[in-house]
Amino acid sequence: MKRFKPQPRMARPGWDDPDDCRAVLKVLDRIGDKWTVMAVGALADGPMRFNAILRMTGASHRMLTLTLRALEADGLVKRTAYATIPPKVEYELTRLGLSLIEPLQAIAAWAQRNRRAMEAARAKFEAAKAG
Repeated sequence: MKRFKPQPRMARPGWDDPDDCRAVLKVLDRIGDKWTVMAVGALADGPMRFNAILRMTGASHRMLTLTLRALEADGLVKRTAYATIPPKVEYELTRLGLSLIEPLQAIAAWAQRNRRAMEAARAKFEAAKAG
């Protein structure tokens, strides 16, 4: 007769304490945003000017402005204005912003590995819902 061996509990990051949970959700809200991911990706190779980031990301002017301001406020991006004519402004990732690249790469790799399985599950779900 086989004996049941209980499995160890998986760690649930930040879900045991409501304050930690709210903090995790706030961070995920910032770093999980489409335009944040695009801006961080654009800046991963070094400082860039606004229009270069705009071209790389495909964001609207307003959305990129809001995103870069939020990233600056969160300490992920540094904005440097140069006193030239015309004015020159560059954006670059801070040390904290640079530390975000590896986790984003891990999420991207996970998404690439699991995309087909998720698409199949979605199709199965939709078929069951329709029929």
